[in-house]
Amino acid sequence: MAGITLEQAQAQLATWLAASTAVASSQSYRIEANNTSRYLTRADAAEIRAQVTFWDGKVKELTPIGAGGRRRTRYIVPE
Repeated sequence: MAGITLEQAQAQLATWLAASTAVASSQSYRIEANNTSRYLTRADAAEIRAQVTFWDGKVKELTPIGAGGRRRTRYIVPE
C-alpha cells in the first residue's frame, strides 16, 4: 500500500481549513469524500482543529527540506 503523497495531504489540509472557516461563520459544514458525506457542527470544532493540526504536520513532513520542510533527527544507539 502506498503512503500519503504531498498532494493528498495538501488537499486534506485545504478541506479541513475550509471546514474550520465555514463552521466559524455558521452552524454546520458538509464534507463530501469517497461517495460519503459528513456533517460537522460547532460542537466539532475540537475535531476540526485536531485534523488541521494533523494534516498541517503531514504537509510539513512531506515537503522537501529545501522548500521549507521539516528536518528529521534520527538517533542511532550503538549495541
